[in-house]
Amino acid sequence: MPIFKISRSSWVHLRIPFSFFLMPVYLFALAVNNAADLFNVIISFIAIHLFLYPASNGYNSYFDKDEKSIGLVEKPPPVKKDLYYTSIAFDVFAIVLGFFISPLFALLMLVYGLASKAYSHPWVRLKKYPLMGWFIAGFFQGYFTYIMSIEGINPSGWSVFFQPEIIFPASLCSLLLWGSYPMTQVYQHEEDAERGDKTLSLLLGVRGTFYFTAVVFLMANFAFVFYFYIFYSLKVAIFFQMFLMPVLIYFLRWYSVVHLDKTQADYRHTMELNMISAVCMNSFFVLFAFINSL
Repeated sequence: MPIFKISRSSWVHLRIPFSFFLMPVYLFALAVNNAADLFNVIISFIAIHLFLYPASNGYNSYFDKDEKSIGLVEKPPPVKKDLYYTSIAFDVFAIVLGFFISPLFALLMLVYGLASKAYSHPWVRLKKYPLMGWFIAGFFQGYFTYIMSIEGINPSGWSVFFQPEIIFPASLCSLLLWGSYPMTQVYQHEEDAERGDKTLSLLLGVRGTFYFTAVVFLMANFAFVFYFYIFYSLKVAIFFQMFLMPVLIYFLRWYSVVHLDKTQADYRHTMELNMISAVCMNSFFVLFAFINSL
């Protein structure tokens, strides 16, 4: 008889497929790294996407106890006690895997895990603070994750924090996420308000969230184009724009509908935008990795 069994509900709340939406940052770090070791790439990828991210999803779901749609789960089942222990176990396993690469990589994953827990844990609950929650979520899922990925792919020690060629693209990741993060919350206003959580998207309102995302995303787009043009080539910059076009087209078409009917800022449209964005960004960084390796 097994000592510990993960319930079906807990597997759902871990939302392992959701890691696909968070994968562009890792692929960006991999694409710019020509000295990647295959063992490190495999271990770091598994540690981050199959254990660290799901641990964060599960832990936050345990304390949120969502009854309405969450990322990739339209009708979440009630959370069970084993979800808490499962999320901790996934965190521990990610950190153990990290030690096979470097102690710093393991430490960075520990810090990421603690930061993600602060987002929903009742003692801190960053979700209650619109600006702080938005800033920390974008910083850790962008800048911090990029640096963590670089260390996992090609360990270089503490110098990873001080290299301009790492700091610049890491900052771009956070800028992009600061623009897109409120959009991922636009369909959750009612449930967030009922719990007393005041996300930035709730503060901005439905249309305000679209305006905010459009402005910050435009800034991030220009910054990325500048980066690829200056440090790589005009061809890479153009490819980046081409791969982003489906995201822009869907965003504008969705906004044209929401402008007339705010109820269309719903779960289905949000997940479709997330999926299109993830497919386009992941595809671009795979192509960029190929171009950069030639």
